[in-house]
Amino acid sequence: MDHTLPRRHSDLMETSGQGPDRTPTVSTAATASTPEGFQTLVRSEFAPRTTYLNSASTGLLPDRAVRAMHQATLSVAHGSPEDMFADVEAARATFARLVGVAPSRVAAGASVAVYSGLIAASLPAGAEVLTAEGDFSSTVNPFHVRGDLKVRAVPLERIAESVRPDTALVAVSAVQSADGRVADLPALRAAVRAHGAKLYLDASQATGWLDVAEHIADVDYLTSVAFKWLTCPRGVAFFVVPEGPDGYEAVPSLLAGWVAGERPWDSCYGPITELARSARRFDESPSLFAYAGARHSLAVIEELGVAAIRTHDLALADRFRAGLATLGHEPVPSPGSPIVSVPGLGVRQPELSAAGIEVSDRAGNLRAAFHLYNTESDVDRLLEGLRSS
Repeated sequence: MDHTLPRRHSDLMETSGQGPDRTPTVSTAATASTPEGFQTLVRSEFAPRTTYLNSASTGLLPDRAVRAMHQATLSVAHGSPEDMFADVEAARATFARLVGVAPSRVAAGASVAVYSGLIAASLPAGAEVLTAEGDFSSTVNPFHVRGDLKVRAVPLERIAESVRPDTALVAVSAVQSADGRVADLPALRAAVRAHGAKLYLDASQATGWLDVAEHIADVDYLTSVAFKWLTCPRGVAFFVVPEGPDGYEAVPSLLAGWVAGERPWDSCYGPITELARSARRFDESPSLFAYAGARHSLAVIEELGVAAIRTHDLALADRFRAGLATLGHEPVPSPGSPIVSVPGLGVRQPELSAAGIEVSDRAGNLRAAFHLYNTESDVDRLLEGLRSS
């Protein structure tokens, strides 16, 4: 592996992410604080060629991320690999700011399922894990695979009231992938506090538009992929653990490789003598090209601001809900969510796609997801597409 790395630096992964800056020279944060500035920044970064309403599946990449990945790839092709480990650290730091924690609490990886598995491995035999019915497999399946845990599933709307004194962990998505329903996070936070349970939140369908930082104080573990609402390339995911040794030592580092060492470049051979004294002990060996882009994708989200993105996204979703009512369709109730699912219309997905309108078919529902690069015209085109047959 040595020949792929730009240089040896034993403290490289503990830096703040300073390294080759591939940020394009575009005016951004100075104007993004106004509605006009928001739209100016969005237009400078995103130029979809379809009516793209499928961010709950895959978010669009901003231009600066595409260019950064291209430059990073060329650096390897030309025999002068850039320091993409600095991009990992920059991405970690930005994600930490977005969710309101210190970077030392954030692990950088590629998959929610991996981190769900580590949490499952931390529980004693017989522990009760409370989940939501029909939640995303990567969130809940590792707890079932254990075989010796008591996994209990209840409707999402009842999850807070279903926490019991013997509940060890609540594992739930902040926002449901299938239909956009949002968990009652204030009620859930109060319930886990009252019963002494731990809370594991999969925020993959929330980070990027929901203010996760508002709830993080009562969240023990948080995971999120970044290729949806955070507009990152695939291959980027984050894992938040509690602060300090009592937090990160409670989870076994079963997948620790050389990057998980306190001194990674001294941990390449044989058993690692000292794991990182932070959440970095849970890092997966990074997909460097993906992180080269993620660094810049996350910067776009931070510049636009989660609150402004949320306002924009929810206004479009509500416009769609209102239009559906005029067509005689009733979506799955998901107030306060930019994901709108319409029962029975999933079969329309292929024809809509053929017409240049990208949505998803999930469990027979037509799922539309409205994000920062969408417009009212996008909403109206989808409604017209549904009206035309």
